[in-house]
Amino acid sequence: MSLHGVQTKEPLIRMVKRDTMPQKKAWGIRAAAFILSLVTGGIVILMLGHNPFSVYISMVKGAWGSSTVIHETIKLAVPLLITAIGISFAFKMKFWNIGAEGQILVGAVAAGAFGLFTAHIFPKLPLVLLMMLASIVAGGIYGLLPAVCKAKWGTNETLFTLMLNYIALAFIKYLMNGPWKAEGSSFPKIDMLVPGARLTKVFGVHWGWILALVLVVLAYIYFNKTKQGYEIAVVGESNNTARYAGINVGRVFRRTMFLSGALCGLVGMLQFAGADYTITEGTAGGVGFTAITVAWLAKMNPFGMLVVSVFIAMLERGSNAIQTQFKIPASASDLLIGIILFFMLGCEFFITYRLVRRGKEEHHA
Repeated sequence: MSLHGVQTKEPLIRMVKRDTMPQKKAWGIRAAAFILSLVTGGIVILMLGHNPFSVYISMVKGAWGSSTVIHETIKLAVPLLITAIGISFAFKMKFWNIGAEGQILVGAVAAGAFGLFTAHIFPKLPLVLLMMLASIVAGGIYGLLPAVCKAKWGTNETLFTLMLNYIALAFIKYLMNGPWKAEGSSFPKIDMLVPGARLTKVFGVHWGWILALVLVVLAYIYFNKTKQGYEIAVVGESNNTARYAGINVGRVFRRTMFLSGALCGLVGMLQFAGADYTITEGTAGGVGFTAITVAWLAKMNPFGMLVVSVFIAMLERGSNAIQTQFKIPASASDLLIGIILFFMLGCEFFITYRLVRRGKEEHHA
């Protein structure tokens, strides 16, 4: 049977991208969404039998109330920020890298191969540089794999990168129970990094926070001032348009995903040598997934990611404080964070997209 003349039925309601929205209106919507999230969270707090104002104040104090908790908040923000920058490289070209968790883990393992077994051979500076280089290369290669397969065979990068997370996690478990198991331990764990090989602290936090700030500037320049950043944007708009313009799409996939994975791998090294001092199944700690929220809320802007990552780190640190002070269950404090992020993400979605009914024009903002 001929298929000519068959028409595709238009859906009753569909989503289209808004052309523009005045900045004043957009920020007004964001403010309203934030207030609404606090009100909704306050209702949950009231149901738990606590004063919402006291709980929210304690959350802020739990993140910024003393130098000690400030250091902990910054320590949480650093991996979030660098990972968000890393995955934004891929997201800008519509390559959905959901594998940051795995890339962080392989970066930690690569750093551990030097930090745990050669600390007695190399002085601290060369050792740290080797750990950094190893984590960057390992994470980059792990990110490169799905890019090569996508460019050559058109594989689904979302599923590919997601499955690689589980492979990395299984490898960590193997090391904990096998060749890297701490000698004399009956519990599956990897030895601690010796104090002499750990990252030096600057103002109470390992120097990864300085590196994160440098990466914010470099990423902004790369995205907005370089040919490679332009190519990422064109590929993100349309692969066919990029090819028509003479851009090697496969090469852009490979180069950009290597950079994306490399930055995530670097986070693994910072977590290993600057925060945890060992490698466990929780080394990534969900950072790879939370960073997706950071990148989307910031609209892939590195400076916006700096603000959002600090904000989310504040929420996480503050939630720990209210668990202790008000005996609020961890699940309830996580729910509060989820409510706030849900409203903020929904707000950004509303600002970016709108619903159009069948037969209506699409050019309205």
